[in-house]
Amino acid sequence: MFRDSLSPAARRAPSIGSLVRCPNLVADAPLRWKHPVAMASELQGCVIVSGMPGAGKSTVAGLAASLLPRGARVRGDDMNQMIQGGYIGWMGKPATEALRQDELCNRNMCSLANNFIDFGFTVLLDTVLADRAELDFFLALLSPRPVRLVVLAPGIEVCKQRNASRDPEERFDFNGYERLDADMKREFGDVGWWFDTSVLTPAETAERLVVEASDRTTPLAAGWHTWLRRLHGL
Repeated sequence: MFRDSLSPAARRAPSIGSLVRCPNLVADAPLRWKHPVAMASELQGCVIVSGMPGAGKSTVAGLAASLLPRGARVRGDDMNQMIQGGYIGWMGKPATEALRQDELCNRNMCSLANNFIDFGFTVLLDTVLADRAELDFFLALLSPRPVRLVVLAPGIEVCKQRNASRDPEERFDFNGYERLDADMKREFGDVGWWFDTSVLTPAETAERLVVEASDRTTPLAAGWHTWLRRLHGL
């Protein structure tokens, strides 16, 4: 592509499509534009990017990380690919081993994310969260670092279409969309930013995530001390 033929300095220059209007303009102020990087100073710690298969988690998380001054994407797929013998996917058999390796994957993702965060990187953690218990597990492993949740929610049909259009090697064999969608909405539908991305490109989604996530979400507290937090009026 043309942009690939440019010098490194030119490739770092923002394109017109990657510029966003500064949200703090006053009515009579001259028009100003800022790159998403300039508006992401409050996006620190970890942003869990969740959603159903085909929602665009990996692509968007990678693009968003690249827009940050120090950004890293952490993917469960990368953790699993380190296993060179005996790998069992989270829907595989035997179920006990699938559950054990899924927990291992989650622990490895959080350990790596913690290392990045402690060295000053903002982490975009790409994973499918199925219920509140799993979300609380991540929050416990990432504690006391700030964690936000963004759920990419383009809708079931869009997710199915995107997953079906993937390269066969990247396609995820999954037919439980309706159940997963219902479970996610029931378990943590009132948490984080449920981001309808159905009419957005991955680049547009990533830019909005970087610019808006700090305003649309608040750092989450793990659920194990909910009773004590209520006792203290927090």
